[in-house]
Amino acid sequence: MNSLDVFFAPKTVALIGASPQPSSVGRTLLSNLIANPFGGTVYPINPSHQNVLGIKAYSHIREIEQKIELAIIATPAHTVPGLVRECAEAGVKGAVIVSAGFKETGDAGRDLEKEILQIARSNDMRIVGPNCLGVMCPPMNFNATFASGIAKAGKVAFLSQSGALCTAILDWSFTQNLGFSAFVSLGSMLDVGWGDLISYLGDDPHTSSIVIYMESIVDAHSFLSAAREVALKKPIIVIKSGRTQAAAKAASSHTGNLSGSDAVLDAAFARCGVLRVDSIEELFNMAELLDKQPKPSGRRLSIITNAGGPGVLATDALIAGKGELAPLSVTTLEKLNQFLPAHWSRANPIDILGDATSERYAKTLEIIAKDPDTDGILVILTPQDMTDPASCAQEIVQLCKDFQGKPLLCCWMGGKAVASAEDILNRSNIYTAPYPDIAARLFNLMWQYSFNLDLLYDTSSTEDFVEVDHQLIEQVITSAQLAERTLLTEWESKEILRAYGFPVISTELADSPEKALDLAKTIGYPVVVKLNSLNISHKSDVGGVRLSLSNQEQVLQAYNSIKQGVAKEDFQGVSVQPMQMQKGYELILGSSIDSQFGPVLLFGSGGTMTEILQDRSLSLPPLNTTLARRMMEKTNIYKALQGFRGSKAIDLKKLELLLVRFSQLVVEQDAIAEIDINPLLALESGFLVLDARIILSDVPETTP
Repeated sequence: MNSLDVFFAPKTVALIGASPQPSSVGRTLLSNLIANPFGGTVYPINPSHQNVLGIKAYSHIREIEQKIELAIIATPAHTVPGLVRECAEAGVKGAVIVSAGFKETGDAGRDLEKEILQIARSNDMRIVGPNCLGVMCPPMNFNATFASGIAKAGKVAFLSQSGALCTAILDWSFTQNLGFSAFVSLGSMLDVGWGDLISYLGDDPHTSSIVIYMESIVDAHSFLSAAREVALKKPIIVIKSGRTQAAAKAASSHTGNLSGSDAVLDAAFARCGVLRVDSIEELFNMAELLDKQPKPSGRRLSIITNAGGPGVLATDALIAGKGELAPLSVTTLEKLNQFLPAHWSRANPIDILGDATSERYAKTLEIIAKDPDTDGILVILTPQDMTDPASCAQEIVQLCKDFQGKPLLCCWMGGKAVASAEDILNRSNIYTAPYPDIAARLFNLMWQYSFNLDLLYDTSSTEDFVEVDHQLIEQVITSAQLAERTLLTEWESKEILRAYGFPVISTELADSPEKALDLAKTIGYPVVVKLNSLNISHKSDVGGVRLSLSNQEQVLQAYNSIKQGVAKEDFQGVSVQPMQMQKGYELILGSSIDSQFGPVLLFGSGGTMTEILQDRSLSLPPLNTTLARRMMEKTNIYKALQGFRGSKAIDLKKLELLLVRFSQLVVEQDAIAEIDINPLLALESGFLVLDARIILSDVPETTP
């Protein structure tokens, strides 16, 4: 038996705080429980009344002879810890705390929550809430909420941190004829959280998809673990509020500045197969669409329309979301030319003109459905005298029985004129959208979802078999920790990268002008001279980087001016390295610690303009070669790396392996809090680490 069963199919329920008072929470809860017979018994508890709504009431839960499986608590916050203790002593295995007045009110409320959780954990008791609307299980006719009614039974599980949003969605669902397998308000998520419910609903035969309104993730590990497993068999669709909130406190590295918390959340969702949407409408539209239609294998959409304008609108929305118009092959064009009018568009969108008949629609769809370059199809119809919406719908329904594997979306534009046609399509599991741009955006969400799921199945290589010099790394990190330093120098940072086999440019240290001159002569001009400091992270910000020095006088001047530009305690000499004269692309590889998800990897355009360009993608480690390539593909610089305006492509396979190796470093070296390789110079001949920065954790990690 699952510990959450008591919340969805209890046999005995005690309502603590049951009340006869009209419009009270306690009365509404009791009314909902008894108005919807769920096959169990309800016991009102109220020490001030002998009965409530005609049902015998009890002063305390211990007075009930039957063993209570689920308690619902609707009393003032300060009374709840004592009541939870009474429930635990009576052997109750679950409690829904709808009461407010906990951590949302401050420290006193937070202390109440701690006390409740300690009692629950000590007695193997699960808690939903506090400060929640309650729990519904429509297939079991169970309504333990103070909402105005029970949802219709269906296949969508809805989980929300907002009780107010729950009531709005519930009311909306009645007008949309939308049913639910579960309807759960989680409130403060003191105990039962996202991971618990996702795992539970993943095994629920009544649930085909899980949709979530999320305000905070709370336990990231639990969420990611559960979502990664369940997403392989059921869609998990999330709308997360707070997308525009300011990112967490900026870190010391470029990576920390670029890795806003919302972008990290996107990366985490993608990594575990969760689909994120931007609106409540998309949340439920995608649940319906993924239930009705197969997932596309790619991003290429074919658009069939009897009007040019709607096709253009759909195209704009498709391209804006990084979808693509499917190309029409020569063979496909020849087949279409055989029966379409002379003035059809001869391109995608496939405009079959305003006098299109149902037969013309059907023939066009049949040909496009068999085109191997098409991943999905959108059929648009505008009501015109020569076009019968219902007849077209019936032809499409018949045709869809003969082809599988590609999603079909329909947009019959209009009102009363297309209502019966939409009904025909919907009853045959063909998704209908009111407008073409909405349909195109939903297709984009579909292929993005497929894209994320494919990564869960991928078993590409995760390592490139480089022998790591762990002894060197330990020496560098231990030396800094003994000196109570968290910032490694550039030379120390490069030594760690060198130990992992990264192609690091030769870098030598000089603690005097004479040493700098000797090194420059040995290396050969031109050279680069940089500040070597135990305290300063961004050398260029204090004039600590001098490039293209071509003689002794320039090297000497650079050494002295760098020294004079910083405080005495911040100057530990300079580093000297050859000036890289080959032209290439400047990239950044980085990692920083997210408070919820741990290490986060960053790849993108590097150099001094990194933060301004904001051209980067994020992912969670570890990477394999496929995940590394996906990171690269999400950036603008990736197009240039493939070859641009006469320049040859760089070795993308080798870059994949560098990203995999970098993720290996991040996973293994848990003493590192932040790391930047910026720039990593990408050349036709290979790669070169020109600069690097590593920041250690204030407190060494004790668990991997």
